[in-house]
Amino acid sequence: MSNLTLWSRPAWDVDRWMRDFFGPSAASDWFKPVTAGFSPAAEIVKDGEDAVVRLELPGVDVEKDVNVELDNGSLVIHGERRDEHAEEKDGRTLREVRYGSFRRSFELPAHITSEAVSASYDAGVLTVRVAGAYAGTQAKRIAITK
Repeated sequence: MSNLTLWSRPAWDVDRWMRDFFGPSAASDWFKPVTAGFSPAAEIVKDGEDAVVRLELPGVDVEKDVNVELDNGSLVIHGERRDEHAEEKDGRTLREVRYGSFRRSFELPAHITSEAVSASYDAGVLTVRVAGAYAGTQAKRIAITK
């Protein structure tokens, strides 16, 4: 006859429940302070001949904490999301929002200058328009001779 154990630990073991539900490192990771940065979600869409880059940056003060630069042919967006509630923590805290530094870069065509780049921020989304990024990018058929 085999020995069957229904519960190896009490059912109220929250750490075990979190590991079983969210994965092996979830329970320990959720209660650690986040020291590393994050990578905001981005999308790039073609709008006529322009490229439009959108980054999700809710809760970021873009005037103080975000820089948009053109650096050696790359569009570079970097900054920081600050934890305004850092002093309010006592005990365990569940954190799903990532804080810290971020940096995203996107290669641009060689003909793009800083005058072609504009940026705006609305409702937590940073929008960067690169005018003329797709200009002259239509494929041209090359005749094959025999």
